[in-house]
Amino acid sequence: MKILMLGGTQFIGRHMTLAFLAAGHTVSVLTRGLSQDDLPPEVERLRGDRDRGPAGLQALSDRTWDACIDVSGYTPRQVRPSAEFLRAQVQRYVFVSSVSVYGDTPRRPVRETDPLLPAAAEDVTEIDGETYGPLKVACEAIVQEFYGPRGTILRPQIVAGPHDPTGRYPYWVNRAVQGGEMLAPGDGTDHLQVIDVRDLARFTVRVVEGQLGGVFNLVGPRLSWSAFMEVLGADEVTWVSTRVLEAQGVTSQELPLYRPEHGPFSSLMDVDPARSLAAGLTLTDPAVTVRDTRAWSAGAGLTPPFTPEREAAVLVAARQNPA
Repeated sequence: MKILMLGGTQFIGRHMTLAFLAAGHTVSVLTRGLSQDDLPPEVERLRGDRDRGPAGLQALSDRTWDACIDVSGYTPRQVRPSAEFLRAQVQRYVFVSSVSVYGDTPRRPVRETDPLLPAAAEDVTEIDGETYGPLKVACEAIVQEFYGPRGTILRPQIVAGPHDPTGRYPYWVNRAVQGGEMLAPGDGTDHLQVIDVRDLARFTVRVVEGQLGGVFNLVGPRLSWSAFMEVLGADEVTWVSTRVLEAQGVTSQELPLYRPEHGPFSSLMDVDPARSLAAGLTLTDPAVTVRDTRAWSAGAGLTPPFTPEREAAVLVAARQNPA
């Protein structure tokens, strides 16, 4: 099959490109060409910039593909031109969305049939914590408008694994291997879910090969934070209560992945993957995700969101003011 990737050189798109190649398909990637990539030479690089609308998509003219995988669509101004431009040129349009479309829902577990946030207006281009979910809702609607049953919506949880540039998951992996007293948030009973990027990539191949339409939540095993610390191999854990964390002004950016049970957006750590599993999603053992992320990030030069100095100060505060 012939596959077009809109955003196929970094992290999620990179893994998807490699997964399609491994399955025997040919891949074209639309890229601005501003930075080098390490994709194999058989990947066709097409130059373009979807932020320019139809003018930035001219490299796709007079071509056809069996499927388009849209990894880089974040705003309607990006997605509407590409969805419309390719309507007669691709058989299936797969849009990578996010579980953020559900917002801070009280429902547990979260399923594909649950209500979504109100869609953002199509002229909204600023992406932040407030607009990200509504923008993805608007983009999903555009894909469904143009493609109907030929469209597929993937809603992944936080994506983890090698080549993750965000540092969210790698922070915990790297901190555990450093040893010494390690701050862990809460009391170990809160939960987290991530999806291994390679599981997401393999499922995307399955969607295209099987012509699977509709909406799919893509999440991995739901672990307690206590179990997560064990998987990480952290051997000197000090649990710090949410009360102390809040008193010290610790933000969710400093301690990524942590959402206290029944706190804001904690329902998004309780997402049901039943529909995806029934369609063939396979899940990597969390210990393997940790191992492979650690091997990659050892030389990646990522900046930790929670500095050693900040961690030490919060641990001192926790000892002085125990929960």
